[in-house]
Amino acid sequence: MLTEYLFCWKFLSEKVKKADFLKDILAALGVLLNGLPQGLLALSFGFASVPTALAFFIGAIGNSATGSIPVISYQAETITVAGTMGKNMRERLSMIFFGAALMTLIGLFGFLEKIVDLIGPVITNGMMAGVGIMLVKVSLDMTKNHKAVGVSSFIVAIITYMVTKDLVYTILFSVIISSIVGHFTQQEKTTQEPVKEKFVLQKLTLNASVIRGALAMVTLNIGANIAFGKINGALANQEVNVDHLTVISSVADMVSALFGGAPVEVVISATASAPHAVFAGVLMMVMMGVILLSGLLPKIGRFIPSSTIAGFLFVLGAIVTLPGNATAAFAGGGDSAIVGGMTMVVTAISDPFLGMLSGLIIEFLLSIF
Repeated sequence: MLTEYLFCWKFLSEKVKKADFLKDILAALGVLLNGLPQGLLALSFGFASVPTALAFFIGAIGNSATGSIPVISYQAETITVAGTMGKNMRERLSMIFFGAALMTLIGLFGFLEKIVDLIGPVITNGMMAGVGIMLVKVSLDMTKNHKAVGVSSFIVAIITYMVTKDLVYTILFSVIISSIVGHFTQQEKTTQEPVKEKFVLQKLTLNASVIRGALAMVTLNIGANIAFGKINGALANQEVNVDHLTVISSVADMVSALFGGAPVEVVISATASAPHAVFAGVLMMVMMGVILLSGLLPKIGRFIPSSTIAGFLFVLGAIVTLPGNATAAFAGGGDSAIVGGMTMVVTAISDPFLGMLSGLIIEFLLSIF
């Protein structure tokens, strides 16, 4: 009888393990599909896709070595900043490289973790709540670009999350179904074919414009790494060392920029909620690296409109991120609630770094007056 129980237990355990690894793969696929449209955005600014593969492979190696949960991927905000501040590709790549070099030093000396300790939980929660509002705004803006895709993504994502309470299924189903909707409703089809690219060492430059752009990248990434890193940690229910992820993403940026590739930064990823978060994240980065190395990004990405991720971002912002963090930011009442509220609002209307800065200023002023 005991032998039969042990056999049944072993059989069920193996089934559970297989189901867990299936969820890991589904999460990796969902985040991969999310990254492809952002990759096309990078191509539109002139960044090469094949060299960017090196960044994803460095991310996979770094996360495997450190056990870091947050993944690095294409991030629309950083791509846009680098793409618009630089007058030409040489300046764009230079500001990415030098900005990443500064961030590497910040991570190596452990300054980002010290910043987290300095600002405290009220400002941190306020930042994360503000990011939740940012995500909702971005999701609504994305829906305006292609209403049929965006609305279908919203409907599928909300229903899926309400039924499953699982972000893995939420991102997967919403992206796939809204992509199918996009296939039948998209008015303009792109015909861009894969481009043959080579690994060519780029010449960097240093001038006032590059320095300004590099500092802009640093300030943007300080806030994003703290806020996005902590949100990924909350999804995985584990502590995240933001210095580790800063070093990983910055080294990846430096190598990518040296060969003409795009910047890749920490993103809020559904792989963090997968059963094996590190494995799922590494799998996603390896798959993206292979796609980029093969030069298939333009061909694959044209079938996945950027609006497909709108529903997932809305669920992540409005349902998962905002309520809990806003509650924690306001829980203390009094002066701490004012600090948390200011941090949240400024983060929502600008970026996490300015939100953090405003919270510190208000906290300082309140301590004086």
